[in-house]
Amino acid sequence: MNQIDLNHRHAVITGGAQGFGFSIAARLRASGASVSLWDRDAETLKLALGQLQSDQRQPQDTVSIETVDVSQMDSVMAATENTIRKHGRIEILVASAGIAGPNFKSWEYSLDAWKQVIDINLTGVFLCCRAIVPHMLRRNYGRIVNISSIAGKEGNPTASAYSAAKAGVIAFTKSLGKETALNNIAVNCITPAAARTRIFDQVSQEHIDFMLSKIPRGRFLQVDEVSSMVAWLVSEENSFTTAAVFDLSGGRATY
Repeated sequence: MNQIDLNHRHAVITGGAQGFGFSIAARLRASGASVSLWDRDAETLKLALGQLQSDQRQPQDTVSIETVDVSQMDSVMAATENTIRKHGRIEILVASAGIAGPNFKSWEYSLDAWKQVIDINLTGVFLCCRAIVPHMLRRNYGRIVNISSIAGKEGNPTASAYSAAKAGVIAFTKSLGKETALNNIAVNCITPAAARTRIFDQVSQEHIDFMLSKIPRGRFLQVDEVSSMVAWLVSEENSFTTAAVFDLSGGRATY
């Protein structure tokens, strides 16, 4: 594992209790950062906290948790204030919280399901950035990585809400990156292909087979491959690139 220097930095990782988010939190902590895991699943958060604190190589007080619904501004603001009170600062944000939503043709898609997917996957990214960016502006430093998806570039059939939300994350990242470019704040996103995380429990086997068939590498993405890319993107070494999209699709992406 390449050692990225994140000493004396504090990171917030949404969706941090499992999947991409947990892997990213572990990697950033191994690189010297203190981390706050934000997630709406309080029980899974406690398990994640225990796993990270069991690593005797890092002090236990370098990790904390917040139960957060990223689709609700009050919840996000409370978590932001609690995190700053505990750690004094937030220099890194990784917006990883997301849900897959059900698989239906667009004209059969439930309005409630559509709203839930958009609220968590897109509005949640906006709300977390809206709450945390002002703190980065005051310090004239920040690194943000928003987790989009290859679906946001290509649009997956029977996943219109997810695809639309992830496309929105790409556009939002580009807008925010341009707005903060003169403040030493880098805002980028990644577009991963599918990985075998618990999000697979939310989609049909037919859709899983479809996603695998589109990946030239012939396998699903591994969560540690995500955290490797994110670790560099949130480091001080990433001093020029902002408002950009980094592909993690195993060759699937055509642009």
